[in-house]
Amino acid sequence: MVLNFEQVHNYYERLVFEGIASRSEAYPQFTIDMFADVACVALNRLPARYVRHDVDMMFYLTEPERRTIESSLEEVLDFAFGFVGERAAKAFS
Repeated sequence: MVLNFEQVHNYYERLVFEGIASRSEAYPQFTIDMFADVACVALNRLPARYVRHDVDMMFYLTEPERRTIESSLEEVLDFAFGFVGERAAKAFS
């Protein structure tokens, strides 16, 4: 038997990556590595929610749970961009 876990992923990964991409133009001073650091910081502040298909997760969420996820995502992205930006500024000063 061959096991294949390629479909299994953290539900928040795509949301975080899309959130970073949508904000990236507001941070022209950030490098590719800094954006990767932002992703790591943000994902480490969110709970792990592993799924095979994102649509399955969305189907079972209530509207309040969706709003909580959106709010949490905004908070962690704000924190992560600030955290990485501050660390980079200290490194270059």
